[in-house]
This record gives sequence, C-alpha cells and structure tokens, in this order.
Amino acid sequence: MARPAAALLAFLLAFPAFAQPDPRKVVRTAYPSAESKLDPAAESDEASGSISHAIFDPLLAYDFLARPAKLKGNTAALPEITDVGATFTLRLRPGIFFAPDPAFGGKPRELTAHDYVYSIKRLFDPRLRSQWLFLVEGKIRGGDAAMKAAKESGRFDYDAPMEGLQALDRYTIRIRLENPDYSFPYVLAMPCTAALAREVVERYGDDIAHHPVGTGPFRIAEWVRGSRIVLEANPGFREEVFDGDPGPDEASRAIHARLEGRRLPIVGRIEIHVVDEAQPRWLAFLGGEHDYIRPVPEDFANLALPGGKLAPNLAKAGITVTPDEIAYTPYTTFNTAETIDGKPKALGGFAPERVAL
Repeated sequence: MARPAAALLAFLLAFPAFAQPDPRKVVRTAYPSAESKLDPAAESDEASGSISHAIFDPLLAYDFLARPAKLKGNTAALPEITDVGATFTLRLRPGIFFAPDPAFGGKPRELTAHDYVYSIKRLFDPRLRSQWLFLVEGKIRGGDAAMKAAKESGRFDYDAPMEGLQALDRYTIRIRLENPDYSFPYVLAMPCTAALAREVVERYGDDIAHHPVGTGPFRIAEWVRGSRIVLEANPGFREEVFDGDPGPDEASRAIHARLEGRRLPIVGRIEIHVVDEAQPRWLAFLGGEHDYIRPVPEDFANLALPGGKLAPNLAKAGITVTPDEIAYTPYTTFNTAETIDGKPKALGGFAPERVAL
C-alpha cells in the first residue's frame, strides 16, 4: 500500500552555480528518531540509512525526479546484462577516492571493484546480522554456501572466492545470480550495497559503525550521538553535476531546470538535530530553526493542511508543500509451532480442528 504523507519545504533560493559547494549554504532539519549506526550493511533505521546514503556510494543511483523510478550510473555505469538477466557486469569510474582516514596511512585511497566485492560479502557475514541480507540471500551464487561455512566455523572468510561476486580487474565487477532477475540492479542502488574500505573496517572492528568513511558527497564533521549530526561537503568528492530525467510534473521540471548542470553537492553543510517530540519539532520549523520538516507531525496536520491544502499563513511565509509517498506492507504473524509443557499451544495449529483459525 502507498500512503500519502506531507513534507513542508522552505522555498529554495536560486543561488548561482559554484565550482565547489557553497560553504554559506546550510540545510538544517530535525529527525523524529535518532540514528543508531552509520554502517550501510548493518544499519536498521531510517535516520541511519539516510545519513549513510550521504556518506557512502552504491554502484548505481536512482534518478530521483523520474516517474516511474529508474536507475542511472553512480560510481559505475549501468550494467551490461547477459545470461538472460542472470549476470551483471559493471565498470567503475576511475579516480574516485575515499575520504581521508588514518587507516590509509596518509595516502589517497582509490575506490576499486574489490571494495564492492568485500562490502557486498559483508551482507552474508552472520556476525553482522544484516537486516538487508534478504536482498542477496539465495540470489548471488556462492553466497549462501559462504554464509553456511561461516556459521559452522564462527568466522566469515572474506578471502575465499565467491562464484557470483568477482572483481575481474581493478574497475570491473561481475555479479552472477542463481536465477535471472532483471530487477537486481535496483539492489545495487541501495545504501546497504555501498562500498567500504576493508582496511577501515578492520582498523575499527566492532566500532566501525561509528567511524563512517566513504566516497560520497558528505563526511561527518560533528557527531553527538542521538542528538546532533553535522555533515560537511567532502572536499575530495569527484566531479559530479546534476542531471537526469526532468520528471512528468511541473514541480519536478522546475527543480530540474533550476539545478541542471550544477556541481554536486550543492550545499556545503547539513545540520541534523534529533527531536523526537512532535510539538518542539513543529515549533522549531515554524520559528525558522529548520529549513524543512518531513513528515508533518500528525498532531499538526490539520493546522498545516486544512482540507488537504497548505494553510494561507504558511503559504504567505514562502513555505511550500510537496506530496510524499511511503510504501509499506503490514504483516500479522502467528507462531503455531511452540508448545507448553509438551502440549501444543491453544492458539492456532495445523490440525483440521485448528486450521480454521
């Protein structure tokens, strides 16, 4: 199901293009819940996922204005698809570098195909208990066998070859699936398949989630866990400009026209505050402390959007509203296998007299 939510956005000013992100341009916002860990493969909440997406790079990216959704290249070009949709070959762009970190010994560290092989393997590592395992489990050849061996030995062997995940050379990665799946490239645009450098992971060990080092447009400048995160533009970020499908609606085309050809990232700083209560989050937005709020707190939806339209006082203040959609599927599950004192639980079961439940 898809449910429309609402995001109120402060109007965007048309700044001229800059060779580098404008340090004067700061985006301030509030999250209704705290981040937990900034590790793309291990994160399990919306806040951590969105922040990780600004720091780390998947192979591909979504063309955000396109409808219906479609992919475009990111650190790699769109894949060459063979074997009727069972093999995907991707070629990385040379000259992409990780943000500096002591793990690199003071030397520039280029992103390679081996980094993606290592990072996607991490999804199979039982120690990580990745909630994103379902995206690759039973799909990439050799992945399940490697996971089974790790459970038996107590250690995942990252050096062992995996048939379905290979770096053919420094800039080429080949992914082979158990069965054809033309939708698999969409997995390669998700933050959980972004690249980490193995030496960084090994340096920080179990604390890697609090030492995010990526190749993306931003890096951590300040971090008070569960309270405040400041991202600053990565000064070593590759040459990247805004492009893509203008989108089908007037608002999307206006965004595309305003941003087309501009160097990314456009802003120099993002300030995120964790404000879990709806009232102070809403009042901070109205007071100009934050530039946008998403979603509109339910307690104030009727004030902000009476009759489904933006309130006149908000429109007069230069605020705009953008419809948002959140897709979700609810599940209700029953455990019918457990017993109490050796007898089946009274609730449910598969015997004829119980299955009707």
